[in-house]
Amino acid sequence: MIASLMALNALAIDIMLPALRQIATDFVVSDPNDQQLVILAYVLGFGAPQLVWGPLADRFGRRAVVFVALLGYSIMGFGAFAAESFHQLLAMRFIQGVFAAGCRVVAVAVVRDVYKGRGMAQVMSLVMTVFMVVPITSPMVGQAVLYFAQWEMVFGVLGSVGLALLAWTFFRLEETLPSEQRTQLDVRGIFGGYLAILRSRTSLGYMLAGGVIFGSLFSYIAVSEQLFREVFGITDTFAFWFAGVAIMLTAASYMNSRLVRRFGMRRLSHMALVGFTTLAALLLVLMRVVGEEIWLFFPIFASTFGLFGLLGANFNALAMEPLGKSAGSASAAYGFVTTTGAAAIGGAIANTYDGTTTPLLLGFTGLGLTCLSIIAITERGRLFVDPPEEDDAMAG
Repeated sequence: MIASLMALNALAIDIMLPALRQIATDFVVSDPNDQQLVILAYVLGFGAPQLVWGPLADRFGRRAVVFVALLGYSIMGFGAFAAESFHQLLAMRFIQGVFAAGCRVVAVAVVRDVYKGRGMAQVMSLVMTVFMVVPITSPMVGQAVLYFAQWEMVFGVLGSVGLALLAWTFFRLEETLPSEQRTQLDVRGIFGGYLAILRSRTSLGYMLAGGVIFGSLFSYIAVSEQLFREVFGITDTFAFWFAGVAIMLTAASYMNSRLVRRFGMRRLSHMALVGFTTLAALLLVLMRVVGEEIWLFFPIFASTFGLFGLLGANFNALAMEPLGKSAGSASAAYGFVTTTGAAAIGGAIANTYDGTTTPLLLGFTGLGLTCLSIIAITERGRLFVDPPEEDDAMAG
């Protein structure tokens, strides 16, 4: 259920990738790069509202908040289905992202209510493993919808899935935040929760690092359809190539769930970050020297994203670990930085697309180096070392 709540976000992004060109054509969008706005509008709506959903989840509990969020997500899906202009579509997408933010905040907060430390990283890895099935299958579902209907039906699917999950959570999701542990919804309480994040060197550092490195994910998603079609000449099989990259992410997330208790969150994520940066730089050089050939690009690029799959769950757990008393606010802050900040970074990189792989790979390399620098500062230069800890699977 937690994986499904988080997967709503990936579904809303990835299911329409095959439809972007058709949407741009039907609405007579002049600049081909503007089709990326269908993705970026949603992501921008998803980011900042998490800062509101977090305190609401800490005050009113997890169930009430997720019910409102799922209902709004569904309504906006059907609203996008009925959009009569490109600007109306972007508005509906933005608002749908706002409601999806509540689903994401509650999902992570529920996990933090029950788990902590390496236990949380292990559970989040398993959640991410299930969650990554959505990017694998969503473009294929979107392509299948286009075979039988117009692109509007893609948004109808989003609305229907939201309603189905609303029914599931209503009957099956238990409240994980007892009433006596809820915070007051006032200015002091809200800012106190966010101030605790700024005071924690570990939380702040890994939150910023997550925001930087997730920029690579958003830049790839925004430009992926153009990249495969225009650079490598791949058209009808785009969904399968996109799924191949997602499969590597899924495998890495599952591997992380098996390895994190043995090797620790820091050691795994630091090594993966070094490998991610190295492979991105290597691929950048190869594409310039050998040429942009899909047989060379794809295996190295997919391996790079496989290493990315070892970062998300570990960075999340490291940032959340010191903030168990305000899991909703902590989840909101981390989600805000890793979406709004990452979307801005990813959008800037994607907008420099020039018909080659160079801007994307150059962005990957720069983001990897920046993220590594942030972590080195956070850990005071002590990389690849996890402090010894007790069996901390359960939080309470």
